[in-house]
Amino acid sequence: MTTYISLLKGINVGGHNKIKMDALQQTYLKLGYTDVQSYIQSGNLIFRTNETDKQLIEQRITNGIAHDFGLNIAVLVLTEIELEATLKNNPFSTDSSNNPNYMYLTFLSGVPDQTLMDTIVPESYLPDRFCHWNKVIYVYCPGGYGNTKLTNAFFEKKLKLTATCRNLKTSEQLLAMAEKL
Repeated sequence: MTTYISLLKGINVGGHNKIKMDALQQTYLKLGYTDVQSYIQSGNLIFRTNETDKQLIEQRITNGIAHDFGLNIAVLVLTEIELEATLKNNPFSTDSSNNPNYMYLTFLSGVPDQTLMDTIVPESYLPDRFCHWNKVIYVYCPGGYGNTKLTNAFFEKKLKLTATCRNLKTSEQLLAMAEKL
């Protein structure tokens, strides 16, 4: 069985798209997934399955949420190995002067088109910094995520992809939970 991490976009944020995690876990169990665990209330679930088609898994979860809760929620699914590689490749973690509390990972639904990435001029957003690798944008916001222009909506508009963001601590905790399954 493969261990997966699913990241749901925009649930339980600002009182919108409310879903209780225990109810969401039941949806995953009804879909046939096992060892389902959630982390905090913002749509982070770890589970196991023999299925290998991540797009199919994402669609099944999206459909299950629509059926059980009447909500159309974007779902991004990563393997434990992909999340581990994502964390290891974080360029901001290698500089000890960077505070981990200001590191964020914006997970994307696909690899961004390089021509679209090239339209984003990094110097325009200083002191905030970003870089991308594979299907993630690493964001460092020394003024806090609430004050940056480098948000999910920003990257979705510029890159024409679905995005959902997690802070470094949450991403590390999701990996730790996945490793224990």
